[in-house]
Amino acid sequence: MSAFTATNGKRLPGAATPQGTLRYAARFQGCAAAGYVREVAGGLVCSSIGIGTYLGEPDEATDEGYTSSVIAAVEGGINVVDSAINYRFQRSERSIGAALRELAAKGYGRDEVILCTKAGFLTPDGEMPADANAYFSREFLESGIFRPEEIAAGCHCLAPCYLADQLERSLRNLGVECVDVFYLHNPETQLSEVPSDPFHARIREAFAFLESAVRGGKIGAYGLATWNAFREDPKSSGYLSLAEMEEIAREAAGRDHHFRFVQLPLNLAMPEALLRPNQVVQGKTMAMVQAARALGISLVSSATLLQGQLARNLPTYIGAALGGKNDAERALQFARSVPAITSALVGMSRVEHVRANLEVMRLEPTPRDQFLKLFESRG
Repeated sequence: MSAFTATNGKRLPGAATPQGTLRYAARFQGCAAAGYVREVAGGLVCSSIGIGTYLGEPDEATDEGYTSSVIAAVEGGINVVDSAINYRFQRSERSIGAALRELAAKGYGRDEVILCTKAGFLTPDGEMPADANAYFSREFLESGIFRPEEIAAGCHCLAPCYLADQLERSLRNLGVECVDVFYLHNPETQLSEVPSDPFHARIREAFAFLESAVRGGKIGAYGLATWNAFREDPKSSGYLSLAEMEEIAREAAGRDHHFRFVQLPLNLAMPEALLRPNQVVQGKTMAMVQAARALGISLVSSATLLQGQLARNLPTYIGAALGGKNDAERALQFARSVPAITSALVGMSRVEHVRANLEVMRLEPTPRDQFLKLFESRG
């Protein structure tokens, strides 16, 4: 087994690999139901639920909670770990880094864990400074990392120099040499004030930088982590075409580009990626899940429990269609049973939540005919 090693101050070498993630899945063959793991773009094997690290206060108690939860998740059968540099002012990434070091000591290989993070939003370091404007001016403007005209909505930047800075900070926070999936975080934020053509030019420059980061061994693949962009009506100002984004990636790196992932909300309350035909691929109109499959892009669902709102008081027909012992399991089962979804993310800052959510690994994805009963009941 190729366990990674680390000491204080040193970064964990390596990255997720097809062989390593397959070896990880083999650890749980005796307790995971068929369909619990899936293959994603690039040949990696991922758990069909992943741990998210978004919510919580920027304090030591929450830091420790996330570290313990990531350890419990990986030990229990979850090998998709998701964060963003702005989550809890960079503290979530550092909590994950602490967990990875402990997992290394326990014999888990860096090549077994799919590590994901995001950049785009401006974020302080550790806590909110007394004067945020002075902090960002000193940290980024005066050092030439970005120019004022590269900031959109007062909080968002896709400039290559800024992305390079954020990637280096994330690698340092996480204590690794490579991030497996690096997302541009809610790029549609820019569309509130940047017209379509300049926006596409910014995406093109960002993708070119990300391809260079792949070549440099700092990321394995990249993607777009969105909220509204791929769920909205095509006439909406915040809408993005997946085919256009993939075409920009081909312009940056040819057919062998590394734009391989999209993260977006998909849950019982937000089913648009499954039900709304708002994407066009090769002249055919289809829903996002179909477009992703047609373009070879792996989908990861976020907000699976909608910050706990879907963990209670679901209609009885949902339980009849999806099974499960409680509403949280049913909401998880819905997301991980959607065609084309590779992993459903759930925020877990407490070990007891990890253990409860891991109960779904004993359930096979809901069969298609049973799944369709959800929408017959809605109608």
